[in-house]
Amino acid sequence: MSRAESIYLKDYKAPKFTVKTCDLVFELYEEHTQVTNLMSIERVDAGAKDLVLDSIDLELLEIYLDDEKLPEKRYVIEDEHLRVLDVGDAFKLIIINKIYPQLNSELEGLYKSGNIFCTQNEPEGFRRITPYLDRPDVMAVFKTTLVADKERYPVLLSNGNRESNFKLDDGRHGATWFDPHPKPSYLFALVAGDLGVVQDKFVTASGKYVRLYIYTDRGNESKCKHAMKALKDAMKWDEEVYGREYDLELYNIVAVDSFNMGAMENKGLNIFNSAYVLADEDSATDANFMGIQSVIAHEYFHNWTGNRITCRDWFQLTLKEGLTVFRDQCFSADLNSKEVQRIEDVDALRERQFVEDASPTAHPIQPDSYMAINNFYTATVYEKGAEVIRMLHTLLGEQKYRKAMDLYFDAFDGQAVRTDDFLWAISEAGGIDLEQFKRWYYQSGTPKLHVDEKFEDGKYSLTLTQKVPKAVDGSEQKPYFFPLKMALLDESGKEIEAKTLIVSKESEEFTFKVEKKPVLSINRDFSAPVIVEQSHNDYAFLMKHDTNSYVRYESAQSFGLQTIESMMRGKPIDEEFVNAFGHILDEDKLDHSFKALLMELPSVSAIMQRQEVVDFELIYEAKERLQKHLALTFKEKLLVIYNENHTPDSKELDALNIGKRAIKNRALKLLSALESDEVIAIANAQYNSSVTMTDRIVALDVLENISPEFSTVALGHFYKKYNRDTLVMNKYFSILAASHREGTLDRVMALQNDPAYNELVPNLVRSLIGVFARNYKHFHAKDGYGYKFVADKIIDIDKINPQMASGLAGAFKIYKKMNKVNKKLIKTELERILLEPSLSKNVYEIVSKVLNG
Repeated sequence: MSRAESIYLKDYKAPKFTVKTCDLVFELYEEHTQVTNLMSIERVDAGAKDLVLDSIDLELLEIYLDDEKLPEKRYVIEDEHLRVLDVGDAFKLIIINKIYPQLNSELEGLYKSGNIFCTQNEPEGFRRITPYLDRPDVMAVFKTTLVADKERYPVLLSNGNRESNFKLDDGRHGATWFDPHPKPSYLFALVAGDLGVVQDKFVTASGKYVRLYIYTDRGNESKCKHAMKALKDAMKWDEEVYGREYDLELYNIVAVDSFNMGAMENKGLNIFNSAYVLADEDSATDANFMGIQSVIAHEYFHNWTGNRITCRDWFQLTLKEGLTVFRDQCFSADLNSKEVQRIEDVDALRERQFVEDASPTAHPIQPDSYMAINNFYTATVYEKGAEVIRMLHTLLGEQKYRKAMDLYFDAFDGQAVRTDDFLWAISEAGGIDLEQFKRWYYQSGTPKLHVDEKFEDGKYSLTLTQKVPKAVDGSEQKPYFFPLKMALLDESGKEIEAKTLIVSKESEEFTFKVEKKPVLSINRDFSAPVIVEQSHNDYAFLMKHDTNSYVRYESAQSFGLQTIESMMRGKPIDEEFVNAFGHILDEDKLDHSFKALLMELPSVSAIMQRQEVVDFELIYEAKERLQKHLALTFKEKLLVIYNENHTPDSKELDALNIGKRAIKNRALKLLSALESDEVIAIANAQYNSSVTMTDRIVALDVLENISPEFSTVALGHFYKKYNRDTLVMNKYFSILAASHREGTLDRVMALQNDPAYNELVPNLVRSLIGVFARNYKHFHAKDGYGYKFVADKIIDIDKINPQMASGLAGAFKIYKKMNKVNKKLIKTELERILLEPSLSKNVYEIVSKVLNG
């Protein structure tokens, strides 16, 4: 591996050739697969003489140019390329090669998940199937024929519409699929297996009949109902909100256990991690159901924002991902609670993306270089990218935004484009100059907005100062342009004035005429992804009175952070925060799910992000002490909340019952700080009597952390019941890996030998090793054993699946902020990883940036 190789946006060059049509034949066998690839190719660059195709780990058998078999002197097999010498302006090329999907543990290209053949080609997996111009700006019309043993693989799927089925004399059979829409190779997919199916139909706004199929392992068909409903809801929503109809005769979804990502939007054949398809009340939590709804919609929405219009190159990844995340967030908000959805989206951004922005791996939503493109499927590209689209939506308003999207679809349908093309459509239809706004695309880090207030003689002044961080390379960055929703409240919480400010300068002042000094409610709805710093705050007032749900939640979080930080400095608990918290508990008219969020203390990650030097022992001590104080102070209120909302026989997925489960489980988790026999008994009874996985998982988590005796029994029962269900076992491993009890690392190490664990299945690795790496108490233990364990796993898994290994390496991103003791321990492990002679570029890129950034 050449560890110094980087690819730069500035070096982009248009393809010298393009593929017009690609006809593929896959002959699937148990030991190997033979691929025949017939391409019609045209020269684009008149000066190009040789055709250079991407090709990795392929066993080349034969090559034909315009029906003439080429001798070896007419082509050259290079490092990750196949060069065909001296080709014409337009020609047909046939390549026959052999691959070994059964041995493919990287899960890129064609591989086997259990007994199912499936593919993952985004971003650069297709070159592991057949030599090709494997880049998103080469778009071809694909026809695919699959041939396999009929008994083992009765279901044969690919992109587009099915053209034909056929039988062979040797017990094998085949199917041919045709996709009329030109697409890049990363959207190619095939599936072959013995699968169960759930089917339905959807009639589009124009009256077109679309057949819907969800395929899964036999026996799991009953767990696909929620996913099917989500798909139909998404199809209807996209027609109503964006005017986009589906464009094929059928839509297929396939759920597989072994998948590096959440799901993949391959044209007409979405391949999903089974965690985002399969669900029923016995095996899935409320959060699982909501996650399935979101991801099903996300992949469907890609049909227009990703497939019909795709990326010119991988530096434009946020073009499709940021936009589609924004679309799926809006969909979930429309179908559920807008307030709760917005808070949860922002929480996710802060937990993952803000940490990324503050680390040596920080990058813009449109990065300018990479070593391994897999490393840029990040929270920055996705979630921060969505926030950038949301700001554009705010700036334009609903009507102009829809007009801009219609222009985008009309102008670029069937093309591979850039973020600049998207911004042109927004600017053109919205009548807005976005030149300064574009800095959100190429600057990195999270800007801070310092807020100063002044009130004199009926004039209220608001001074806003942007503090833009330097780029990772130390270069200066410029002020941003963004909308900032705000309001001024009177002493009762009533809005005196509410408006959206446009912030564009390093420092600027806004003035308002008011009779009395107002209370400021700022960055309402989290209108801009900035960190607000206030010289004065009214957190207690806003916790109690703000009419904007996001600011109310944000105030509760900020006041909680302020209180915990004060405790970390040795000061007593702020009773004003305690009183404000009690006020929330007393409010009976709040939506249950929203109230549960208001009752949530700041996460360890949120506290850590505000520290100059991080010491997790101090953070945990202060947070746990505050939680125990709240539990003691409000024990009776919390018990009332629990008992009023605990309905163990309810398994309904409506807003009321989801909210009741959310608030009673929040109360139980707060009470667990008491570690009393009473709370243990409540949790144990909840585990034994509840019918939902939501309740059982919370009860198990509480018992695991406060009662080894009861948790041993409950976890044993849980394991016996679910040990053959991989998706549920992910939850089991996660509970144990996240445990705060002593001996957690030893138990995690032992669990690697559990029959239910398999290091080849990414979900299981994430649930055990990945969750432990986010268990700050034990991962960052000052004996260094947590670091050594995870470093060992990165080295081991890198040999199997580099994409999974680089994901685990992200746990060390906090390195530069750690205290001296932990920093030294981390450095030792990172240097040890870099010494591995066969280290992948995926892991090398992350670790070298963390260590040297």
